[in-house]
Amino acid sequence: MSVRVAVCEVIKGARHPKVLALVKAESRGLRRGYVINQEEVSQVIRAVIAEAGRQSQTRIKHVILGLGGVTLESRLGESQIVVSRADAEITDNDINRVIELAETSLPNMANNRVIHTIPLHFKLDGHKIPGRPEGMRGTKLEVRVLFIVCLNQHHDSLLRAVESAGLSVNETVATPIAAGLVALSTQQKNVGCVLANIGSQTTSLAVFEDGIPVSLQVLPIGSMDITNDIALGLRVPLDEAERLKLSGDQILPFRKKLDEIIEARLSDMFDLIEAHLKKIGRSGLLPAGVIITGGGGNIENIAGLAKDELHLPARVFTPVGENQGRPALRDSHWIVAYGLCLFGLGGDPDNPTTSPSIFTPIKRKFFHWLKELWP
Repeated sequence: MSVRVAVCEVIKGARHPKVLALVKAESRGLRRGYVINQEEVSQVIRAVIAEAGRQSQTRIKHVILGLGGVTLESRLGESQIVVSRADAEITDNDINRVIELAETSLPNMANNRVIHTIPLHFKLDGHKIPGRPEGMRGTKLEVRVLFIVCLNQHHDSLLRAVESAGLSVNETVATPIAAGLVALSTQQKNVGCVLANIGSQTTSLAVFEDGIPVSLQVLPIGSMDITNDIALGLRVPLDEAERLKLSGDQILPFRKKLDEIIEARLSDMFDLIEAHLKKIGRSGLLPAGVIITGGGGNIENIAGLAKDELHLPARVFTPVGENQGRPALRDSHWIVAYGLCLFGLGGDPDNPTTSPSIFTPIKRKFFHWLKELWP
């Protein structure tokens, strides 16, 4: 598990921000995305920020923070109001009021906070409305909203660790949302897909339809669990187990047993993914299938196993290079860090989002931060 920092600069006339620095360090004081030792986390953050500042020749004071971990999840809320104006015209005030009412309807929120608020659809007098209903006329306004939430303690402990490193957090962003900006195309998000980011200690799922997230879940299982199983099953050190996990050598004397260990753990992982898709009514119903990212995506034939287990098309995300108009990323491990930069700019210019409620509120803040990078 690593702490990663991307520093980007806006270039006039360019479609994408220029990457000035990509820095990582092994994390300490974190477990499955949750802070267990604030001082250790702060020390790592200080180190990577200092190196990122050195590489980019900037003084970094403000950041957009990616939040993952096992307490991150999505919840659905619904509400309805009577339109306030005498002429029945829908205003921003009506839209904000019905969304706020949907949030108050969420159960068990005493120890949780909302990270993102994503309207899935509106209804006006019982009829579904494409987009925002501002300016339309009607009597009853309804909304269905996806709220991405996490534990207050999870959020606040991570925020304190970052601020203890001398930084100011402009915005907190769910890591699956940031990853989706880089790993998914507009078509994939429109027709329906699931982004499965298999990290070291967790696997995050983000399901998209009609261009927006419709569900998000973090599973307490990651590629390190496979490494541990290999170490126990083959009685080898952890570093050797990690090497074997990613090895494509077919002539290993214990290849059959190694494959059985890997496939058994991946089967457990895909069973959890399938259970989530069934829960939200999307099992076998996502035409763009599953897109796999993260370190776990380097496991041989993982796409084939995902296809068989989930009964969906499956592929491993491959970063796009500079020759296709984007900054080159070293590997798919950087999609969250770079996605945070795109998030701050309002989304990927090549993959525009249809949910301005996610991106618009922090755009001004992010440009303020980027201005500090300009000469």
